[in-house]
Amino acid sequence: MPQPVVLGLDFGGTKTALAVVDAHGTRLGSATVPTAAEQGAGASLDRAVSAARRLLAEAAPGGELTAVGVATIGIPGESGVELAPNIPGWSGLALGRELRAAFPGARVRLATDVKAAAGVEAQQGALRGCDPGLYLNLGTGLAVAIVAGGQVVSGSNGASGEIGYALRRPADVGLGAEQRIPLEDVVSGKALFEQAARHLPPGATGAEDVFARAPHDPQVAAVLAAFLEELSFHLVNLALAVDPRRIAVGGGLVRSWDALYGPLRLALDAALPFPPELVPAAHPYDAPLLGALALGLAALREPEGEEPDDPETEHREPDRQGASDDVPEASPEHARIP
Repeated sequence: MPQPVVLGLDFGGTKTALAVVDAHGTRLGSATVPTAAEQGAGASLDRAVSAARRLLAEAAPGGELTAVGVATIGIPGESGVELAPNIPGWSGLALGRELRAAFPGARVRLATDVKAAAGVEAQQGALRGCDPGLYLNLGTGLAVAIVAGGQVVSGSNGASGEIGYALRRPADVGLGAEQRIPLEDVVSGKALFEQAARHLPPGATGAEDVFARAPHDPQVAAVLAAFLEELSFHLVNLALAVDPRRIAVGGGLVRSWDALYGPLRLALDAALPFPPELVPAAHPYDAPLLGALALGLAALREPEGEEPDDPETEHREPDRQGASDDVPEASPEHARIP
């Protein structure tokens, strides 16, 4: 009898991470493919599906794909993905339906990547036992997730924590996103690299190069200082609103934690009456994938007949289940990508 397996997919702005686990959560195999956003949403999805099929064939030959857990930029649903500008066409992609067609018979569960990551950190990571806690994602983009009572706060539209759309100055009041510069266009890994690119040596490819160059180049240092100042400003105001016990930071920029920590710590200590702890996430780079796997494992364990009558509304009800305000615990067996 074929053994059930679960596929996890994490669609990011620069790469898609994949993993396959068995019914106990034991990692069987992993892979990563470039998102290649410039080629559009359809090509990105096709590339991920092809990679997933190869991974299933190699890591779980003869296994039965029973569930697929998905973490993605934006707010996912059956008919599209809202607030996902990093991949052209992603907003119009019927992600849930496309994946059900690609993997017939498998239960598909969708979540916003940062909320999926925060769920893992709340269950088995740096935010475990923190009420409330903040998860700050510093990757290609910018977002946060609020953890309260051990659960990730979704918001009425699934958009809680989408601070990439935040106003940056009083003059922004009354302007739509297209009439101003949203915060994510200035404070994110992508934005940092773009702002510093003209000062970087040939071959530089990302924000890591900015952090590496800053100690030796005053112009790059000035760009980085402005970035950290604006990030600190918004993090302090957010912490004042939430009063978190701890802030956990995840995403690619955590690779430069030593340079991040000092300015953020100083800003929090100076402005807050009750400064929270500030720590790197327990799974800074792969928590969204772990969250996707957790969603898939939870779907695998649901009783037969738990599928909704109308898949179109599965992830788009007012409580935004698809935004994953209750990401199940990820098993320790797949806590790290081999």
